[in-house]
Amino acid sequence: MNMSFYTGAVGAWQQQQRMNVQANNIANVNNYGYKAERATFHHLMYGNVTGIDEEQLPKGTGTKMVKASVDYETGGYTDTGRVFDFAIVGDGFFALYNPVTQDISFTRDGAFIMARYEVPPPEDAEPEIDPDTGEEIEPENTVEWRLSDNEGRCVLDSMGNFIIIDPEDRKADLDIGVFDYRVYDGMLHADSGRFSAIEKNGDLYMGTGTVKRGVLERSNVDLAQELVKVIESQRAYSYALRMVQTTDEIEQTINGLSN
Repeated sequence: MNMSFYTGAVGAWQQQQRMNVQANNIANVNNYGYKAERATFHHLMYGNVTGIDEEQLPKGTGTKMVKASVDYETGGYTDTGRVFDFAIVGDGFFALYNPVTQDISFTRDGAFIMARYEVPPPEDAEPEIDPDTGEEIEPENTVEWRLSDNEGRCVLDSMGNFIIIDPEDRKADLDIGVFDYRVYDGMLHADSGRFSAIEKNGDLYMGTGTVKRGVLERSNVDLAQELVKVIESQRAYSYALRMVQTTDEIEQTINGLSN
């Protein structure tokens, strides 16, 4: 009898996890470059029972959401006409470098900006001598305008360098790198539109996609499909709780009869 308690409880808990995935998809339906996640379930196996002809049959207590698989299909494109909006037509990702953590992440969201960065002088830079006073002038920071994702991360070019923008010529052609992995499975969703690679993804190589300016890739979330899945999860959640409630009522009845 306790098995039905466990199965119902696990089912309700896992449907909550599934609804979390669907809620995250719905929240990002209008975020450029976002890739929808799909909840993947697997049965729980705790042991075997002996069946007909001594056959060992699996015994479990429900299912568990083992991961949220990412759908990397393209969701279409939107013309914006903005100078620093870019989209990848084909396979690949933009590479973003975080100057604080020195981590590199990847995204399909090409809504970039021109950001101001202060670059410290080289460690071996020698001070200049003031011609009038003869005093030493310590080297100062220089200012660079880089292509950024508006959160402090720098977009990298095809050689892995920062993309420097001339403020006087913002429409100049930019060498924006497109990078790719042969295996996408297992890439970590860093946030709504960024991914972090793991060892399973293999070696990084130059992507085959082409960069188009003034265009952004839309989210591939199908809102109607997500709402249907939310209804499914809500009903499955209520059924699982009903199983727990019914089991509790049966046990109370049995305990009452035994007394």
